[in-house]
Amino acid sequence: MSILKLVDVTKSFGGLKAVHNLSVEVNEGDILGLIGPNGAGKTTVFNLITGFLQPENGDIVFNGHSLLELKPHDICKLGITRSFQIAKPFSALTVLQSVMVGTFHLTKDVDHAKTEALEILDSLRLAHLRDMKTRSLTLSDRKRVEIARAIATKPNLLLLDEAMAGMNPMEMENMLSDIRKIHEGGITLVVIEHVMKAVMSLSDRVIVLNHGEKIAEGMPEEVSNNQDVIKAYLGEEYLVS
Repeated sequence: MSILKLVDVTKSFGGLKAVHNLSVEVNEGDILGLIGPNGAGKTTVFNLITGFLQPENGDIVFNGHSLLELKPHDICKLGITRSFQIAKPFSALTVLQSVMVGTFHLTKDVDHAKTEALEILDSLRLAHLRDMKTRSLTLSDRKRVEIARAIATKPNLLLLDEAMAGMNPMEMENMLSDIRKIHEGGITLVVIEHVMKAVMSLSDRVIVLNHGEKIAEGMPEEVSNNQDVIKAYLGEEYLVS
């Protein structure tokens, strides 16, 4: 069953069409990979879905309701949340307090918020960092705390924007494990990622953007062997490997 639909969505910046007549459907329970070269429009798509930008044309529908003209906090209340390319934690707060910020989206009870946050930290193996200031964390842990805060809003749909960027192989494996656990908890995922082996192993289906347009869609194996994708993004060496 479809949870999210983008229908002929267009967004321009000046004379540049960052997204052009894009139609995408996300099914409930999907892990959908969204890939493409830098400047392809991937993050713009996330900004459109979450209300940070408004499209010039088309519609964005979540569980049967149009998201047009809604503010980001209203869209979050409907069940969509996201992470960002660059994690920006509340540097003066502890890890626990940072995740509690997400829980306050649904409750004003401090004790309940703390209990919820602790459960999330435990599930993502972050409980031992609960009293550490977020400014003291490694890049990997900052990203995981940001995702934990997003999960604390109890989304139906989570958008992850380059969650594994800058990580070493071990950190990346841990993040993949965390993402799979989040998905197993019943959350539908759309994942922007430049680490091809990661996104291809994670995704049920992959969409490729280039110059704001969808140039391919299908199973990871299909997409990785698509000649248009290879020319636009992956490179001949990926096909050989």
